[in-house]
Amino acid sequence: MIAEDSVLLRIGVVKILEMAGFDVVAEAGDAAGLLAAVEEHRPALAVVDVRMPPGFTDEGIRAALQVRQRWPDTAVLMLSQYVEERYAAELLSAHTSGIGYLLKQRVADVEEFIEALRRVADGGTALDPQVVAQLLVRRGSDPLDRLTEREREVLASMAEGRSNAGIAAHLSLSESAVAKHINSILAKLDLPRAGGDHRRVLAVLRFLEGRGPDGSG
Repeated sequence: MIAEDSVLLRIGVVKILEMAGFDVVAEAGDAAGLLAAVEEHRPALAVVDVRMPPGFTDEGIRAALQVRQRWPDTAVLMLSQYVEERYAAELLSAHTSGIGYLLKQRVADVEEFIEALRRVADGGTALDPQVVAQLLVRRGSDPLDRLTEREREVLASMAEGRSNAGIAAHLSLSESAVAKHINSILAKLDLPRAGGDHRRVLAVLRFLEGRGPDGSG
């Protein structure tokens, strides 16, 4: 389902999704409509604008948090005109799968947008590179200081939802080099090396939150 107060943008997103084979079960123009529609239809994925009526501040993201709490099987992809650091960090700190945060300009790249939607619907993550970049530099003394420049690039690519092969292609590295960097990142963030995609997301979230291994700030 789509929750977006701009009628033109909402219509455009619906058309894009339908052309890509998605079944759009509902549309909403505000947070209340979003919650009602999710309760009724229980969609696999909700695409939600961060700022919605009546206040155009954080109504969309507050509703998205309620969706993930009340209906955890519904994945959420947030769309925002600008990088909203506080809102992005709040949403990401509460969930480790089936979540995305993209700038609206990404919708123009239809192939990339559809790929992100499918990844989030499948339980993965999709973070806009600009969101990742801004969150990565907003912290002072924290685990970031332990990482090399290359490890930061790998971690940013992980946050964008790229696989090892995708990171390798993006950064012009071998997959074995990417694996070594990821192991180093997990070790420096005091996370176990064992585990799969969930552990990767935890590494990204712990880094973005700037927390220690015990969860404290």
